[in-house]
Amino acid sequence: MRRLTALLLLCLSFSCTQNRKVVVYPTKPKEECSYTYRVKGKTYCVKKDHKGFVQVGIASWYGPGFHGSRTASGEIYNMYKLTAAHKTLPLGTYVKVINLENGKSVIVKINDRGPFVKGRIIDLSYAAAKKLGMLKKGTAKVKIIALGRRVNHHYSKVSYTTGKFYVQLGAFKNKFYAYKFRSQVEKKFKIKASVFYLRGYYRVLAGPVKSLQRAEKFKDRLRKLGLRGSFIVRL
Repeated sequence: MRRLTALLLLCLSFSCTQNRKVVVYPTKPKEECSYTYRVKGKTYCVKKDHKGFVQVGIASWYGPGFHGSRTASGEIYNMYKLTAAHKTLPLGTYVKVINLENGKSVIVKINDRGPFVKGRIIDLSYAAAKKLGMLKKGTAKVKIIALGRRVNHHYSKVSYTTGKFYVQLGAFKNKFYAYKFRSQVEKKFKIKASVFYLRGYYRVLAGPVKSLQRAEKFKDRLRKLGLRGSFIVRL
């Protein structure tokens, strides 16, 4: 009887286990990016879409030292406007930021990249941080909810990879210099460019092209030609 018990235990330990089905769950496919960029040796994947994006983590803010500087979107940073920097959301996305420490909230536009500090998920403008009541402390635990692009005071879920894309070649306060630069660029590089008055500047934009992928290739080609300060603008 003892031998039979031992044999049964042996079966349970080896042969029965060997016949058991092992379920292997496939790993999730790598997230598709609209494009990638590198900062301090790390590659960041910019999302193709904001849909369903929710994130919880630490927010910080940036102010006087950056006021008047150009952001990743090409806009001039104004610390008194409700904007923010995020590493992977498409530029132009509006997000609701909720301070989980006091319940206050604010809606901001993502127009810059960052913060590139470990453990932080969003860098808010001075005005946004003030509304969230986090100026004195400097940081706060927040929840981010992506809303989309704002059109006529409504937030719409749209594709960030298709539309009307331009490559900005230059920006001028003086209209005459903007048109003069456009003529020089068209003559020298044989490309079509236009002058748009946007947010206080006469901007010289090349294009348009109908996808972000084409805009990226166009920008790279222009930079190789010598227009190194070029960046993409979506109108």
